Amino acid sequence: MTLYPAIDLKDGKAVRLTKGIMESAKIYSNEPYELVKEFEAMGATWVHLVDLNGAFAGEPKNMEQIEKIRKNSSVKLQLGGGIRDEETIKKMLDLGIDRVILGSIAVKDPGFVKEMAAKYPVVVGIDAIDGYVAVEGWGEVSSMKATDLAREYADAGVEAIICTDVGKDGTLTGVNVDFTLSIAEASGVSTIASGGVKDEEDVFLLQKTGKVDGVIIGKAYYEGRLDLERLFKAVN
Repeated sequence: MTLYPAIDLKDGKAVRLTKGIMESAKIYSNEPYELVKEFEAMGATWVHLVDLNGAFAGEPKNMEQIEKIRKNSSVKLQLGGGIRDEETIKKMLDLGIDRVILGSIAVKDPGFVKEMAAKYPVVVGIDAIDGYVAVEGWGEVSSMKATDLAREYADAGVEAIICTDVGKDGTLTGVNVDFTLSIAEASGVSTIASGGVKDEEDVFLLQKTGKVDGVIIGKAYYEGRLDLERLFKAVN
C-alpha cells in the first residue's frame, strides 16, 4: 500500500484544515518544499498536494510554491485544487506534476474527465458529506451519491480514485473504512483513502482489507500521532 503524505497549500503556506473549513487552517510550515524534502528522506515515493485557494477559486493559486516543491524534490507528486480544464492539466504536467486530481469537474462533466483520462494521468477525487458528493472546495453538497459517482468512473481509465469523508477530514477521529470500501467496490478502480486517519492502526486496518491501494496522511503526522518513517518501512 502506498502512503501519501499530504501538503495543503493556503496562501503559500502548508496548512491543515478541519472538515474542510478554510477558517480552521493551522499553519505547519512557511516553506512547504522543506516538508517534501523531509518526506522524501523518510522514504516517501509520492506526495499529495492540494491547492486550497485554487479549489475555491476554480484555478491554481499557489503556483510559486508548487514550482518550488517540484524543483526541490524527486518524489512523485499528485496535485488537486482548481484544475478544471485541459490547458491547466497540461500546464501542471509540463511543470513536472506526475498526475492531476480532478474533483468538482468530475461531478459536473464526467465526459470531459473521461476524455482527459484517455490522454493524461488523471485521478478522480470523490469528496463526500454524509455519503453525498461535495464540490467547490467542499463548499457545496450535490444531490449525487458518492458510490454512484464512483460507478461512473469504473471503466474510464482513471489511474485512481481518492475518496474523502469530509466530516472526518482533519479530525483525527479515525478513517471511514466502510466508506472507502464502498467506493473501491463500486468503481473497481485503485482506491486511495483520505480523511480522519488518526494513527498507525488506521493504516494497518485499511491495508488488511486488501482492497485499498493507498492512504493520505495529513494531520496525524503533523500532530505527532504516528511515526511516518517507521510506517513507510512497515507497509512496504
